Amino acid sequence: MKKTVLAIIASCILVACQKPTDTLSKIGVFDLKYTLKLNTRDSLEILSMWDDIHTATTLQGNVNRHQPRLFYNYIIEGNTEIDSYWWNKYRQKGEWLAKRDTVVYKSIDELVQTYKKNINGAVIYDSRVASTSNVASAVAGCDNLIAVRYDERPNSLYQRLIKNGPKIKPKVWLVNKDGSSMFTGTGIIPGTDRLSTGSIKNDPYIWFIENYMKKNKCNGAYGAYYIDQKWRDNPHKAVVNHHTLTNHDFFVSRHAFFFDLSPWSDEPATDDTTQIIGTDLATLKEFLETAYKINRGERFCYIGGFPAWAFKYTKHAGGNHEDVATEWEFSRIISAYNAFKDADAIAYGAIANASFWQHFPLKKEYPQKWVTENELKERGYLTEDGKVDFKGREFMIFYVGDYDASSWITQRMPSIWDDPNRGKIPLMWCISPVLDARAPQVMHNFRATATPNDYFAAADNGAGYLMPGMLQDPREISGFPSGVSAWANHCKPYYKRWGLTITGFVIDGEAPGLSEEGLNAYESFSPNGIVPQKVPLTLLHKNMPVLKSDDDVMENNPKDAAYHIIGRIDKRPVPFHWFRNILKTPTWYVQVIDELKQLNPNIELLDAPTFFELYRIWLKENPQAANGEITMP
Repeated sequence: MKKTVLAIIASCILVACQKPTDTLSKIGVFDLKYTLKLNTRDSLEILSMWDDIHTATTLQGNVNRHQPRLFYNYIIEGNTEIDSYWWNKYRQKGEWLAKRDTVVYKSIDELVQTYKKNINGAVIYDSRVASTSNVASAVAGCDNLIAVRYDERPNSLYQRLIKNGPKIKPKVWLVNKDGSSMFTGTGIIPGTDRLSTGSIKNDPYIWFIENYMKKNKCNGAYGAYYIDQKWRDNPHKAVVNHHTLTNHDFFVSRHAFFFDLSPWSDEPATDDTTQIIGTDLATLKEFLETAYKINRGERFCYIGGFPAWAFKYTKHAGGNHEDVATEWEFSRIISAYNAFKDADAIAYGAIANASFWQHFPLKKEYPQKWVTENELKERGYLTEDGKVDFKGREFMIFYVGDYDASSWITQRMPSIWDDPNRGKIPLMWCISPVLDARAPQVMHNFRATATPNDYFAAADNGAGYLMPGMLQDPREISGFPSGVSAWANHCKPYYKRWGLTITGFVIDGEAPGLSEEGLNAYESFSPNGIVPQKVPLTLLHKNMPVLKSDDDVMENNPKDAAYHIIGRIDKRPVPFHWFRNILKTPTWYVQVIDELKQLNPNIELLDAPTFFELYRIWLKENPQAANGEITMP
């Protein structure tokens, strides 16, 4: 292995092992919220917004690589300033940041001037070639640079930082020095010996693969799937912070590759309609294959981001495919190359300061207690001879989700987790353990403030969102050997740290269902239960209870939700029931249970250990159910 790769790995180990005492005396603080007040109907103000945030975020990723030194206030959700919320929580007496002094900066110019010694220069990119903004972020992380868009207008950020002020030296150019486009979609791709893809969009990505990934200057363990500067053409298709530039800092700090590509093979990308069909997909596969080889097929690639479906690659943007289908196709493809995503999906997809919070000192382990047979007997769920005592009851559990994205838990927990009714009924909070990379302070807060009625399971599909059927032989798309054992090895330390023994939902999507090999893998790290889509209604695999996923309950009105649940339970031939919910508050769950009690008092919501242990015992009592022979009528 080359020295550059070893340096990257050493850098990441340093990040992981950083102690809170290894920090500098003062934290720089900067308020980016002024950008939220800019006029998004004015193209020049949109340019200013984009430029300021992009440069600031690439600066932050480099400055925070080894220590938490620079913090931004930016994200607002509802009436809550999200970054201030988390900052204030850990500034309290006895908390991580309590004794740290701060210094406030007033402008991007001042920030860059202050931290000039901590960067090696700038990477300059091209407004007219959208993908160069993502390539610039990747180069910024690999070469310790800030990303600056080329712009000769007076008082542009380029003029203020490169030509004047701190006069940051350009080290990498993704545009010709006279401002003309370096990438043209014809001939030989500049700086390589490869023919153009015929796509101006794709050529810069190939340039990066050749000059960084294949030369071991990039960390194949991290990828970033975020919209490029094409966002500026229509910033109103989602919440204004969904340029997701503030998400870049963590991936800059980890030397990641960045991309924004369509997963579809049957149409040209909606943002590059003149390309040969499948060009985006071919480049996506090349990124993933190169990362797989860097990782030697042993380490999984952590991809932050999600298809920007409101802007690209779906019917919303003139394509042929639906939103969920695009999500699933992207997941299917990355899974074939041993990659998973931390799913920063539209609505709550923006996150700031992950490069700062990555240094938060987590505990070594956060254990959880499982229920015993004696406890079940004492509570009236088992007879004296150890059989399930239903007493006419129907047992149910909620999959409390979707918490498979660092951005979602960071933005929504102030309004959901802090709900005053949390703790009144048992809830199975399903949270991906890999979120401890970018939102460790949120993950810690869950455990530090949980009530006895809050129990935790893994979200889809374990330690990251992928489709596990695509890890199994034969692996269409990639042709690589089975990644199932590598997935088990990846998941085990996460489950151990967070005390997880249940995987609350397994999204199979358009991938194959779990084979014997796949089920064996889950049994090795999720022994107390899994809930996939493509399995029999009931199943006992070795000693692991397997329950097929059922309905999503999306009704906002608790009475409507209760009727939905009642109607579904009446149709099911088994006495155990699972329902999935997305971003519902504890108050909503309490109200739904109150409605259910009035409609059918025999329906009982259980805590997760009780539900899955009773289900396991019942499966052992009923060989037909254990063997997967019960079907829906």
